Amino acid sequence: MAGVHFKYSDLKQLIELNIGITSRLDENRAESLTILYCDLTDHKGKDIKSSIENVLRHSDSVVNSQKDYFFLLPYTDKYGAGVVKAMFDKFFKQDISSYMVSYPKDGENSDEIIESLQVGVKKYCKKDISYLYELISK
Repeated sequence: MAGVHFKYSDLKQLIELNIGITSRLDENRAESLTILYCDLTDHKGKDIKSSIENVLRHSDSVVNSQKDYFFLLPYTDKYGAGVVKAMFDKFFKQDISSYMVSYPKDGENSDEIIESLQVGVKKYCKKDISYLYELISK
């Protein structure tokens, strides 16, 4: 299976792990990690599973909360994530509601990345994913 699936409760730790690896291996601090959010509310579980198997790489991580999917794409900038998003659109034969954030451009740590993701999804996708606030450090 392409893309490794993790529990929603692991999202923050996965972001921190990817930031740590990126910081260690990429001194240029380029857009080295992009998180692609996709709202797959209108799609069946078996179709979602098939799309993940067909679109993602083995190095990509998947986390979902209900039908909100978060794809962690290491060593992928927003352009590359846009290519992945286009592949999902083609698979589902429609434009999937989505938003993406990249490290370090959209945040220097997991809390800032999660905050940027929530704000962007609310503004551009018109969807409230404020449940992510439970992951942010107090």
